[in-house]
Amino acid sequence: MEVILREEIEKLGNRGDIVNVADGYARNYLLPKKLAVPATEANKKIIEQERQAYLRREAKLASEAEELARMLAGVTVTIAQKAGEMDQLFGSVTAKDIAEALEKQNFQIDRRKILLEEPIKQLGEYKVALRLHRTVTAEIQVNVVRAEE
Repeated sequence: MEVILREEIEKLGNRGDIVNVADGYARNYLLPKKLAVPATEANKKIIEQERQAYLRREAKLASEAEELARMLAGVTVTIAQKAGEMDQLFGSVTAKDIAEALEKQNFQIDRRKILLEEPIKQLGEYKVALRLHRTVTAEIQVNVVRAEE
C-alpha cells in the first residue's frame, strides 16, 4: 500500500515521503496513529501544503536556535554543591540543576535539551552541550564548586 508519511519514522522515511508499506502495517499502525495517510491525489496536495508550512516553521525555529546559541557561547554556570574530602560530591549535578542555573541567568532551556551523558559527581570545570534544535548545538561551561557550610 502506498502511503504519505505525516511524521518522520525511523528506518521508513521523512515527513512528506511517499512510501510503499505492507497493507497490515498501514491499516493497523500508520493510519490509526495518524502517522500516514493514503497516497491519493487530494492527500498529496494537502500534504505538500503542510510540508511547506512545516519547512517555514522549521526554518524560523532553526534561526531562533542559532541566535540563542550565539548568546550562550560565552556563558559560564557555577553550581555550588556539598563535597567530601576527595572532591567527591554528596549527590550529583544533573541536567535539571544546570537548567535551573541557566534560568537564574535568564535563559529558558528545557532540561531535556541538555546533553549530559551522566550526572557530574566531582568538583571541577565541565563543558556541557545543549541541543537547541536538530541542527543547532551550543556548549556552555559548568563550574561545580564546593558549597560553603
